[in-house]
Order: sequence, then structure tokens, then C-alpha cells
Amino acid sequence: MKNYSVASQRAWIIRNAMTLLTLATVALYAIFIQWVWGWATVLALWKSAGLGSAFLALAALLGTYVLRTWRIYDYFPTETGGRFGTLLRLTQVHNLLNIMLPFRSGEASFPLLMKREFDLSLARSTAALFVMRLFDLHALLAAAGIGLVLQHHSSWAWALWFGFLVLPVAGFVLRGIGIRFAARVLPAKAERLLAEVEAGLPVDAAAFARAWGATLINWFTKIAVLAWVLGLLGGVSMAPGFGGALGGELSSVLPVHAPAGVGTYPAGISAGAVAFGAAASGAAFEDLAQAAVNTHLLVIVSSLIGTALSLFAARGKG
Repeated sequence: MKNYSVASQRAWIIRNAMTLLTLATVALYAIFIQWVWGWATVLALWKSAGLGSAFLALAALLGTYVLRTWRIYDYFPTETGGRFGTLLRLTQVHNLLNIMLPFRSGEASFPLLMKREFDLSLARSTAALFVMRLFDLHALLAAAGIGLVLQHHSSWAWALWFGFLVLPVAGFVLRGIGIRFAARVLPAKAERLLAEVEAGLPVDAAAFARAWGATLINWFTKIAVLAWVLGLLGGVSMAPGFGGALGGELSSVLPVHAPAGVGTYPAGISAGAVAFGAAASGAAFEDLAQAAVNTHLLVIVSSLIGTALSLFAARGKG
């Protein structure tokens, strides 16, 4: 009887592993925020700007999380069909782990979670994640590039920016050449792995266009929101705001990226804003530094709230 009870408990834990992981992540993150900043401080920082602005920015960031999930949902329609809520929860847990762990080491959770929840092979989900991260990096740089273009106000700057914007199209068109080259140089034992990698690429031009379009909308929205927040809280103009948003996001991929980006993310924002024309000293820089901390808090609180809400989206599916 005792063995049956233990086995039943184990079965329940296995069935609800994703929910338990989500709850644990949310709880630990909430405790972490209280320990480093204090929830009272988080709310107080936004009172001067207005809670309405905070809620608007928060809603926009939450919308980007839904769009990210849709991109994966559309990428694997057969495997994830009918389980958008579960995928949303998986995406949010993956996002929180990425924020908390240094040097994007949380990325390793994505293929493991996709295997656990949707029985997707590790090779295929890893290949798809790699492609999506290339999309993300390109879109992030393209979004921030708007700040540079706005500084120059010239047709050649817009032409260079547009040329960079459409680079992924060339990569998709030439993908067959890359796959064939890899097949020639890799040993025969790698054929199966290469097939999984190829399966992780967009299946056709329409799938590519949807994934690329969703990525551009996602990052242009996030960078615009963060730039707006930096302008609202730090008084910086549009170009430094875009530069600060880019600097903060790029800081998260550095080897020295601290857990939850404490210190490194705001430093990245300040460095990016200064590189795009913000004041590098004096009272204006002090305002920028404080705004960078507040913007960072907005990003991590939105991730926490998004993960908590995803529990309700996936209720009964898990």
C-alpha cells in the first residue's frame, strides 16, 4: 500500500512537472526581487511617471510574450496544435530562466521543455531555437538601427538600414547551399542530426515570412516601449532611447551577465544611450542611470507577471 502511495505521488509530480516548475520559478523570482529591490521600491519608482504609463508599458511587453509564443506555435503546428496555453507557460518559464541565469544558459531549458511537453526531438527544437535567435538578434539590431537613422535623417542611411533589414531573406534563399555543403563535409554518422537541423528550419517561404514578420513586430515593439520608458523616466531623446534599449538587451548575452541582469542590464542601457548621444556626466547622466534601473525593473516584473498569468492560460492542459 505504501509503495502504491509513493508511486501515485511520483505519477502526480510527473504529470504536473511543468506547473510545479512554473510555480517554483515565479516564487523564487518574486523573492529575488524583494531581496534585491523590495516590491515597495518597485512600485514607488513608477509613481512619479504615473501608474497608467507603467500599466501601458507592461501590457505592451506582455503582448510581446504572446507573440513569441505564437511564433513557436506556428513553427510547430502539428506538435503544439491545440495547446497554446501550455506553450505560453513553457515560453515564459524559458524566458525567466534566461533572465535569471548568466550568458543565456537558460536557453538549454527550451529543447528539454519541448521534449517534455510536446515530445519534440532535442536536435530539431535546438535547431529551431538557433534559427529564431538569429532572427531575434537581427531584428533587435534592426530596431535599434532606427535610432541611428533618425540621427542622420538621410536617404543613404535609410537605404543601408533597409539593406540590413532584408538580410534574412538572402539567408533563407541560400539555406539549401549551406545544408548541401554540410552534408559533404560532415561524416555519415551526422546525417540524421543534419536532417533534424534541416527540419528545424522554416518549411517554406510562407512559414519563413510568418516567423520573420512576428520577430520583427515583437522586437520593434519591445525596443520602442523601452525607448519610450527611458524617455519618460530619464528625459532622453528618441535616438539615445533606442540605443539604451539595444544596450540593455545586448548586455544579457555577455559572459559577465549577472543573475537577473542586476547591474549589467542597467549598465548596458546607460552605455547604449551614451553611445547614441545621451549625456555622459552630470545630472542628466544621473537621471539616465536611475531610468535604466527602473526600465530594468519593468522588464523583469513583466516577465514575472507573464509567467504567473500563463498558469491560468494553461489551466487544465498541463
